[in-house]
Amino acid sequence: MDHFDDKLHKLKLVINETVEFPTEYYFKLIDTVAEIHQILFILQEMDIVQKASSNGNYISVSGKKMVTHSDEIIIVYKRASVIKGIISL
Repeated sequence: MDHFDDKLHKLKLVINETVEFPTEYYFKLIDTVAEIHQILFILQEMDIVQKASSNGNYISVSGKKMVTHSDEIIIVYKRASVIKGIISL
């Protein structure tokens, strides 16, 4: 298991211990303006709010989705992990 998979495994354990499903889950992803289209593609079926940084170089995208299991959350983070420079909160 690589470092990223280990982090996702730990996140899944925490989610399973602290979240009661089904629930509305909030994702927050940050990246450069150039990569925003990839984030929007991943979060396309969610209620989305975008906010540019003060200098306009970065955009945070928050997406809200009803989920029934922690695997749904982990899948989104795995898909986002391939985007260059992505920051997941």
